[in-house]
Amino acid sequence: MTTLYPLVMGREAMVATEHYLSAAAGARIFARGGSAIDAAVAATFVEGVVNPHMHTIGGEAPMLIYLADARRVVAINGNMTAPARATIAHYRGLGLKLIPGQGLLAAGVPAAFDALAVALKQFGTMTLAEVIAPAMALCEDGMPMHHGLAGDGETPEDLSGLIGTASIRSNEKKFREKWPTTAQVYMPRGEVPHTGEIIRNPALASFFRRLADAEAGARNRGRESAIDTARDRFYRGDIAHQIVKWSEANGGLLAERDLAAFTTKVEEPVTADYRGVTVHKCQPWSQGPVFLQQLRLLEGFDLRAMGLNSADYIHHLVEAAKLAFADREQYYGDPDFTPVPIDRLLAPRYAAMRRELIDPRRASMEQRPGDPNGLRALLEGGGGEPRSWGPGTIHVTAADGRGNLIAVTASGGWIPSSPVIDTLGFPLGSRMQTFFLDESHANALRPGKRPRTTLTPSIATRDGAPYLAFGTPGGDQQDQWTLQFFLNLIEFGMSVQEAIEAPRFSTAHFPSTFYPHNAQPGVLRVEDRIAPAVRDELAARGHTVETRPPWCEGHVLGIRFDPERRLLEGGADPRGQLAVVMPAQAIGW
Repeated sequence: MTTLYPLVMGREAMVATEHYLSAAAGARIFARGGSAIDAAVAATFVEGVVNPHMHTIGGEAPMLIYLADARRVVAINGNMTAPARATIAHYRGLGLKLIPGQGLLAAGVPAAFDALAVALKQFGTMTLAEVIAPAMALCEDGMPMHHGLAGDGETPEDLSGLIGTASIRSNEKKFREKWPTTAQVYMPRGEVPHTGEIIRNPALASFFRRLADAEAGARNRGRESAIDTARDRFYRGDIAHQIVKWSEANGGLLAERDLAAFTTKVEEPVTADYRGVTVHKCQPWSQGPVFLQQLRLLEGFDLRAMGLNSADYIHHLVEAAKLAFADREQYYGDPDFTPVPIDRLLAPRYAAMRRELIDPRRASMEQRPGDPNGLRALLEGGGGEPRSWGPGTIHVTAADGRGNLIAVTASGGWIPSSPVIDTLGFPLGSRMQTFFLDESHANALRPGKRPRTTLTPSIATRDGAPYLAFGTPGGDQQDQWTLQFFLNLIEFGMSVQEAIEAPRFSTAHFPSTFYPHNAQPGVLRVEDRIAPAVRDELAARGHTVETRPPWCEGHVLGIRFDPERRLLEGGADPRGQLAVVMPAQAIGW
């Protein structure tokens, strides 16, 4: 099939990101002798500069890494934690039934920096100063404003309702009237900057330089100890003090003890096999295992015989997603606080029982969690206004010729959701909005707890060898879009770029992770490149079909590694560029 973007191939290095400047940063790190881990860390820091409406260093950065020398996958729990003062009673005392979706009441301990620093320290080869240099240079010298951030692009009319809510233009009034520190950085002339205008962030540049100075001062103790010194400055030094001071001044709950107690966990991933491929996902503090539950359900069907994007194919994927996400809503949460029966949820016998609930001719309108513990499980469906996935996350994927793979799905610290800290140049996150103020919920708020997050990077292996790294922005839809990408490769033999560009769909059937946690039972969003006859048949089966623009369902990035030929295949999604949101790029050689 002809693709809009080329399949990028190489044997030494590959990086795919949501913005060409971050891809270029990763490529420069490779050119200086860095590994895939070094390149991805550098690219993620740059993403926090060039796409601050999608992610900044004040947010989160979960990741998976395949370590070629050890022939194993590790998961880095790059998720934030709730402050000690963040209790259900506190929010109820404020008269709130939900944690707000914006502002400092939704801010926990920023996790992205520590996750990136831990990845670099334990699995990278370069210094912190080397990998933050590209991001710092963009802050000092300036970056050219792009369409998606400014919101001044010629977005197709049929996409205007789906994107742009995170842009500067969409938040102009709020920035000007309520958040002057954000306006100072992103509206320096008092108005929305045009595409190509140069934007600088001297406070963020100073922040990076302070981290580099801390590292340099401890260089005589070795690379790893020097990185730890920079981490200490962020979480226990003057930077932590400034974060807390800002939080207190703006109604937040963070205290210095919250940052001092924060640690990033390196964990074992959760896995499932499908057609000879082992897929690795983060633990159920993320929604990652829902990808694996869908695979367990779908392995009992002959998807290839159904045909790509036929009515049967789409129907079965959507019905499997409804069952898997119902279990997510019922059971997933921080395993340190919530016992998650993940082994039983992924058991083939459990999947076989759940598979019988899929009616091949009729769409379900129910929320139907299962009973992996032999106990009765109840779930109340949500309601409310329709929701869109909206921009708000980035993905970075990198691989090297030795077989190291890394997938980073970073998000949070969005400039539309929290004001920029004047002395640091980035906002705090608002991830606590995903908690529930209901003690019985698996994702109920508790001090020190990590919220269940939609951030869900993916790594796949074959017989223990590296095979695939991939991911996408997209909230609750992430593990639907990446599942389709994965099946395009495994079931239909596509190249990476073909698998990315094939038409996609998603359901909004289940409760949203984000404020106000609403659901749209039966809603099925289908790109209009899927045949009208297929859409009509899906409607006849009871799906509430919403026909969407042709290039709007997700921004998947992927890299496949062939160890026999030592061949890297990289792909980037044209959807971001066509929708004037993010100009994704893959670079390799």
